[in-house]
Amino acid sequence: MSPTFYSFLHVLGVLLLTATTFQAFARPDPQRRRATLMRSGIYALVVLVGGFGLLAKLKYGFPGWVAVKLGAWVILSALAGIAFRKPAQTGPLTAVAMLVLAAALYAVYFKPF
Repeated sequence: MSPTFYSFLHVLGVLLLTATTFQAFARPDPQRRRATLMRSGIYALVVLVGGFGLLAKLKYGFPGWVAVKLGAWVILSALAGIAFRKPAQTGPLTAVAMLVLAAALYAVYFKPF
């Protein structure tokens, strides 16, 4: 498959994972927990496959900025589950999510490492 496909898959997955995470922050309803966490896991897998597929196609190896993005992926993937366990903490979790997303964007566009 082409690098464009993997790039599309990666960006779409990031958008959907972010939307699902913020949906969990906005309404951590215990009845919707299972469905939200399943979607979050599926989208996290799509992000991972798209990102590593793109790295393989472009033959980048594993530079430092990829490690930053991988760390951001782990944190963002976990935040939806944390929102259901600690619904009173969604304010600080939202700030963490925004900082993690900003760090990932910084890493991909400026490639500091």
